[in-house]
Amino acid sequence: MDATGRCLCGAVRFTAHGVEPHFHACQCRMCQRWGGGPAFAAETKGVDFEQDETLARFASSAWAERLFCSRCGSNLFYFLKPADRYMVWIGALDDPEAFELDGEIFVDEPRARFEFAGDHPRQTAAEVIAASGVEVPEGE
Repeated sequence: MDATGRCLCGAVRFTAHGVEPHFHACQCRMCQRWGGGPAFAAETKGVDFEQDETLARFASSAWAERLFCSRCGSNLFYFLKPADRYMVWIGALDDPEAFELDGEIFVDEPRARFEFAGDHPRQTAAEVIAASGVEVPEGE
């Protein structure tokens, strides 16, 4: 499905194409530091930006970027560079109620205790990285 969204101040507006109807909760330390808790994100096939003057990118690792609004600070996307794949933050979408939790990732990372109810997959960091096909340098 396609889904529209924006940042808090409205300076960045977008349409995400081919958005998966399910999202995952990422419990890695980077997502926790970036957003103050787990990240709730859904995979997309691509994104068109209608307004993006304040769209900023932060290279959080050798293989990924995090996209946000430089005016209001809203977290918007995680971009996996080797796969050319965007994950959209559910809270940035205009209709977040249309999405359902489908799994948790990086459940073995040191973290505050976030336990989500339901019977869904829970993957460790090694399982997520292996499934992504991205080669991560030792120690990252």
